[in-house]
Amino acid sequence: MKPMMKVLSAVILAALFGIGGLAHAVDVKPALTPMSVNINTADVQTLSAALDGVGESRARAIVEYRQAHGPFQSVDDLTQVKGIGARVLQANQGRITVKE
Repeated sequence: MKPMMKVLSAVILAALFGIGGLAHAVDVKPALTPMSVNINTADVQTLSAALDGVGESRARAIVEYRQAHGPFQSVDDLTQVKGIGARVLQANQGRITVKE
């Protein structure tokens, strides 16, 4: 292969990889902004969708605890719910509110 053909092949190959990289970048979805959730009013579906580490069973436990004990006074009160610990609170820091 002539030197000029090698250079031309390298340029074409680099261009193809560059275009492929751009096409891939277009397919990447932007990160969603996490929603804020009020643990004193949210239902099971909202809690399980909005909070990391909280599925339907933990969300149901949050709602049942709230119904039995009244509204949460602080975000930290959420740890009184079975299955909710410091790790879940930390994963959702800034997303949980306690408005009445």
